[in-house]
Amino acid sequence: MPTDIPSRALIRKGLLRQLFSGACMQRWNDKLRPCPLAELDKQAHKMIVAHLLWSRTLQGFPGSKDYALAQRIIEGALFDYLFRTVVTDIKPPLFYRILENHDRYTKLASYVFDTLKPVLSPLGSFWERFQDWHTQRDSEPEARIILRAAHLFASRWEFRLIEPLNGFDAEMPTIAASFDRQLHEMADHVAGLAEILDPQTAIARLANFSGQLRFQVRWTQIPRIPQTDVLGHMFLVGSLAYLYTMAHGACTARSVNNFFCGLYHDLPELLTRDIISPVKQSSDGLARLIREYEAEELDRRIFAPLAEAGETILKSLLGYYLGAGTDSEFCERIFPSPQPSARQASPQDCGPTVIASFAQLDAQHDRDEDHPLDGSVVKACDLLGAYLEAYESIRSGVSSTTLTNAIFRLTSQLKDNTRVPGCMHMDSLLADFD
Repeated sequence: MPTDIPSRALIRKGLLRQLFSGACMQRWNDKLRPCPLAELDKQAHKMIVAHLLWSRTLQGFPGSKDYALAQRIIEGALFDYLFRTVVTDIKPPLFYRILENHDRYTKLASYVFDTLKPVLSPLGSFWERFQDWHTQRDSEPEARIILRAAHLFASRWEFRLIEPLNGFDAEMPTIAASFDRQLHEMADHVAGLAEILDPQTAIARLANFSGQLRFQVRWTQIPRIPQTDVLGHMFLVGSLAYLYTMAHGACTARSVNNFFCGLYHDLPELLTRDIISPVKQSSDGLARLIREYEAEELDRRIFAPLAEAGETILKSLLGYYLGAGTDSEFCERIFPSPQPSARQASPQDCGPTVIASFAQLDAQHDRDEDHPLDGSVVKACDLLGAYLEAYESIRSGVSSTTLTNAIFRLTSQLKDNTRVPGCMHMDSLLADFD
């Protein structure tokens, strides 16, 4: 969905802080919890499940119609999340009662629109679609039902973490029954949901495996507020990558692939833990060793089980997002060769083609049929996500020499046009934070 508004006018400090605010939003905060459960993490898990369900709609590697549905799912998730960041103090049961009353919901939506207008209105048509999504609630039924199923799965996953600790709470049996009833009612209408609900399937194991990334704390040796983890960081990076790509006016496939690359880019860290950048980059030999180990573990724990289960399409998609067949998940690449047309088909001799630069991909491959992916954009958003984590902690009064040094280092990297595409206008964005 191209726009004629320069991206430097779209992506500003207020929008980034709004996206990051979910790291401070605690879920199930009226229950006894074994660990913090942040809204940002839940959104990441929800979107991983939504991606798995979307993959069940595919007959082969995605076509333009498939990418269009994926874009509606991504934007619908962002619209719901941004809405929720404003009404965070309303408990879900009350929120759903408001949804059932048109007049009350209209008043609530009007309040949310007024609150978010300063940060979203510069996004032009994205802002208009945000309002349409919340005023025309019968629109986009296919995207909405996938998001609803993914939301219920991710919420029930969290609920099962806290359920054993809250046996004294009279609400717990009712909540458990509600989750089970809603999910099983939807299983007949959402392709793949029944499989994800079956813990023995490969796709269910991947969904559960991904949820564990909320236990993987980032910056583990550095006190910060809010404390963030790998799962929430992945959603933040994917969201930023999507918004920057959309603002650039790129094709639908590019926006979608950049989002999912950002969403999955740290999946290997469940296998290796969160190794901080200075350690990873301390030598070329160590960086290669880490990447080789990640590739081996990804194949053993994720790709091999998917292949054994006949999940050819999903395996190919994840491999593409994670940079399989390339030297890095952050390179520019396309996938011009079609994949098998059925999940049970045998793998074919085709794979990604690395493109020399962002400019070359932008000029020659900005079309759905090439399945373009901007690794440099995703990498820049990864750095920007880390910058936000350090900035927000310092702003909250929890600082350290490590955090201030990180701000300096990340600022230098983000301003380096050999690393970051010029279309992202990092100089003007970072000036907002000075």
